[in-house]
Formats: sequence, structure tokens, C-alpha cells
Amino acid sequence: MSKELEKKGWIKRNTIDDPRLSEIKEYESLGFEVHLEPMKLEDMDKECRICYKNQLDKLKTVYTRKK
Repeated sequence: MSKELEKKGWIKRNTIDDPRLSEIKEYESLGFEVHLEPMKLEDMDKECRICYKNQLDKLKTVYTRKK
């Protein structure tokens, strides 16, 4: 999905969960659109999968683009 989003001008910022995720709305006050995608296990490095596999439902990848 990220290649499709990048073609449309979206920039991947990070992958996070709450409480930081709720702060992402501040991008909008800076003139950005915000798009969230669910994190997928196959998108992670093997080392990260071990720690995050039980938290995938909480993790979101954040994309932004100028309005």
C-alpha cells in the first residue's frame, strides 16, 4: 500500500500507537492531511516482529501530505 500512497504524494512519517498516535492530529494544524494505515507484520523487520506481533491492532503507520 505504501507505494500507492507515495505516488499520490503521501510521505511515511512513522509507526506508533497511543498515546503518541493521538498527538498526530497536530500535523493537521500545520497544514497537512493525515492518513493512518494498520501495521502489518510482514512490513516489520524480523527483529521487531517478536516484540510487536501481539500489538498489531494498536500500531498505525502515519502518512502526511500538504493540503
